Amino acid sequence: MLRLFSALLAGFALGAGLVLSGMANPQKVLAFLDLAAIASGGWDPSLALVMAGALAVAVPGFAWLRRLEKPALADSFAWPQATRIDRPLIAGSAIFGLGWGLAGICPGPALAILGLDGYQALVFFAAMLGGMALHRLTANRPALRQG
Repeated sequence: MLRLFSALLAGFALGAGLVLSGMANPQKVLAFLDLAAIASGGWDPSLALVMAGALAVAVPGFAWLRRLEKPALADSFAWPQATRIDRPLIAGSAIFGLGWGLAGICPGPALAILGLDGYQALVFFAAMLGGMALHRLTANRPALRQG
């Protein structure tokens, strides 16, 4: 029960942070991603500060966690096993970036704005689930796994 409550609390904190920082506002995200607007003075750099703040917390936090023997609410850490940069990783990153750039919505904020932004968030969320299903169907095909 404590693990479930801590997950709920962490999810709420993430969602609140995304909304408060503006990361859940597609127009703000698109204004940040529009690098052509730098010359006209219309570029919004504020999300870079949000990302820098996240790194300032995450980098020392992960360094500290790596020194621990085990997490407080689990038997062991679930660190990523894959460390190789291959074609599927690059392709997935490019698709993710294109989707983020076109819609101004990232998967985390998509969940946070489901109840706030109605139609646009629902369409994005449905497309995201479709992409996840497509990945699940194709991930084990040998021709697609080769890097």
